[in-house]
Amino acid sequence: MGTAKFILAGAAAITMLASPAFADDMTGMVTSINRLNSTISIQETQKGTVGGSAGGAGALQQYKAKDAAMLDAVHAGDRVTYSATDADGTGTLTKLQKQ
Repeated sequence: MGTAKFILAGAAAITMLASPAFADDMTGMVTSINRLNSTISIQETQKGTVGGSAGGAGALQQYKAKDAAMLDAVHAGDRVTYSATDADGTGTLTKLQKQ
């Protein structure tokens, strides 16, 4: 019985670590930053193989930074990986990393 509990606890931990919050990293290019309002616009890069679809750019999205300091390391034109949530119709940037 103890082994079964251990296995179930391990499975639960793996499920939590593999949640969509960790799997939803996106890539894109910073098009503009408004440091006064802590907002950033990112042109999402389409995923897939080269030549697999027409065009190479996805939708332009504007996000509010969860922490204004995360905008200090990036500038317009930088390629970034990022994660965001959508709460109350407003996108909130939760992770931002320059490539």
